[in-house]
Amino acid sequence: MRIFHITSRHEWEQAQASGEYRPRDFAREQFIHCSYSRQVVPVANRFYRGIRDLVLLEIEPSRLTCRVIEENLEGGTEQFPHVYGPLPVSAVAAVHAFPCDTEGTFAHSFE
Repeated sequence: MRIFHITSRHEWEQAQASGEYRPRDFAREQFIHCSYSRQVVPVANRFYRGIRDLVLLEIEPSRLTCRVIEENLEGGTEQFPHVYGPLPVSAVAAVHAFPCDTEGTFAHSFE
């Protein structure tokens, strides 16, 4: 089952140049927040509302050399996949444009 990560187009372009993706907070957190397809839109509306020029990375976990752990670090019951290591560009199966609407909300589903 593929997992998804929301990032800026600029950060993704930097990753392509270096061969691996490390989000801004990676040095502090040591993992990459990801979602299952059903979680993408709620996560986007909670954390990225109104942010333009985003892309959605579709990740093939079998291409990763690091662990993916399902967990919820905020105390809820819903589990989210977290990638515990840098993301090799080669593990990204597809990159989707991920625009919000004119009101800043996201509605597109990738299921």
